[in-house]
Amino acid sequence: MDERQLRILRELGELGSVTAVAEALLVTPSAISQQLRLLQRAMPVPLTERQGRRLVLTDAGQALADAAIEVETALARARHTVAEFVDRPDGEVSVAAFHSAGSAFFPLLLRGLAAPGGPRPAFADEDVPQADFPPLTRQYDLVLAHRLEHAPPWPRTVTATTLLREPLDVAMPADHPLAVKRRLVPRDVADQPWITVHDGFPLMATIEAIATAAGRRLHLAHRINEFAVVAEAVAAGGGLALMPRWTTRPHPALVLKPLTGVRARRHIDALYRPERTARKAVRTVLAELHRAADAIRRQDR
Repeated sequence: MDERQLRILRELGELGSVTAVAEALLVTPSAISQQLRLLQRAMPVPLTERQGRRLVLTDAGQALADAAIEVETALARARHTVAEFVDRPDGEVSVAAFHSAGSAFFPLLLRGLAAPGGPRPAFADEDVPQADFPPLTRQYDLVLAHRLEHAPPWPRTVTATTLLREPLDVAMPADHPLAVKRRLVPRDVADQPWITVHDGFPLMATIEAIATAAGRRLHLAHRINEFAVVAEAVAAGGGLALMPRWTTRPHPALVLKPLTGVRARRHIDALYRPERTARKAVRTVLAELHRAADAIRRQDR
């Protein structure tokens, strides 16, 4: 049995005919009769009987119709509860981000959402290969993910909103011979040791593009994912590194130089399942992420 069949039985008990029930529910009499037959098949005793030209409920049918009132009341209460949950401006909203995005966005979100009565963000760091970001939307309301500008789009199982299109620059010590150059090309950096991410992470594709453009393999001296650690290794002379222009903290001993000749830019996207944004609180946090992205871009100017 289902809710619709129980409602038909309840209306039949009050109105006394299939035709009257059909008119009340704005369907055809045959549709009403079909639902009554389906309901009867699930019951061990008759629910209706003929009294002259009227179709009336048996005692069992009346008992089930009375129970239908309780079912409809409970369902209405449940729908109201869900509607209240969806429309609440507050409530917890879970946000996951890879490390550099978390460092840049989380403080701005905390300040932007600090007013009472608003969403309560719950943050988590998730530093995963690119292909593992979409599955995280099962666990979190919003997932900050990164991919290179020329990489394939995210799968259709998630919705993606781009927050930043962030340049990737070459980081080097301030006293490095290349620091005098305004811009770099792949052949400038091809003979240098490199500090780069592990395989499977988006920046590796740009490292490979540099090698292709320069016509030689790069020496990958160190594999470090955390940019704060990368910055310290670069400052100590461990090699050059690609670093995001906006979402990593400036290091006093380093300079960042733009790279031309390859597409050195990444997208920072908010990934989510469409049904998550039915909640007002999630939409509020998503809007605050866009405001935070604007603030991050303005800092560069």
